[in-house]
Amino acid sequence: MKRIIAFAVALSLLFAFAGCSGTTEKPSCTVTFWDVFDTVTTITAVTDDREAFEKQAEAIHQALWKYHQLFDIYQEYDGITNLKSVNDAAGKAPVAVDAAIIRLLQDCKQYYQLTGGQVNVAAGSILKLWHDARETALHDPQQASLPEKSALQEAARYTDIEKLIIDEEKGTVFLSDEKMLLDVGAVAKGWAVQRVAENALGSFLINVGGNVCVTGPKDGEIPWTVGVNNPDGSSNYLHRLSISGGSVVTSGNYQRYYMVNEQSYHHIIQLETMMPGDLWQAVTVVCPDSALADALSTALFLLPLEEGKALLQRAGGEAFWLDNANNRFYSDGFPALIKA
Repeated sequence: MKRIIAFAVALSLLFAFAGCSGTTEKPSCTVTFWDVFDTVTTITAVTDDREAFEKQAEAIHQALWKYHQLFDIYQEYDGITNLKSVNDAAGKAPVAVDAAIIRLLQDCKQYYQLTGGQVNVAAGSILKLWHDARETALHDPQQASLPEKSALQEAARYTDIEKLIIDEEKGTVFLSDEKMLLDVGAVAKGWAVQRVAENALGSFLINVGGNVCVTGPKDGEIPWTVGVNNPDGSSNYLHRLSISGGSVVTSGNYQRYYMVNEQSYHHIIQLETMMPGDLWQAVTVVCPDSALADALSTALFLLPLEEGKALLQRAGGEAFWLDNANNRFYSDGFPALIKA
């Protein structure tokens, strides 16, 4: 789960709102909504033009809602051909899709190569088994169980990303394996945030369920403060970061999980073992691109430290690792981001 709190953002409201507050000449304005990527989204800026801010925030909201519908693998929407449509047509025929889906999946293939297969959007058959088990357990804890090993092994046969066929010229996507499923959960939210950030006019802090993207310093010169949550659920933050641009994303074992026989099982699956990764409690990545940060935070969560550092050096960015004994490890440049 990507879980970071931006201090400029209030997450305690129960309904969407827009408002400005503060006693300075340029107050902080925030809008919050709940209808994209199944999480809380907040957009914040320091401005004295509330009307212009709300107009920009709504444009960002609408763009995120479009991506939410396009990248959804669970629901259909009137007049929308989305990734569920692609999954439903696996092994049957190419599907004409929006250009955003083409770009997303092309980038996902690059992330697969970059991460040595740790981020594989063609592994939906495995991830679906874990998703269904988690949903069953959350609905009825008495029915909590792990996916059957034999079912996982069978699903692993249908994860070859080379069978994801993208035809950019025709604008189509085809899964040549009828049992393959796409699941873009490791990348889609960050990819969408990056796209809206690139088109935003002005300096904003955009927080989509903890995927934090900053489009520039607030009020032209002051860095935003972004806090990294402690997995123990306390109010003490692991770090407060000074961020003037780029994205901050954390992958951790402490939210989207369920319990079986008093053992927790989270949602970040190591595809080689087909089990949740167990090396780290959390990994935080800071880099200029939100989609890349999303992919890297997942990959680094699944890799040993030195392999993760090597990947980070190839990709660019900074990272902070928290292991299961609460030991902390940092890339060379990460300490400079920590607010004194």
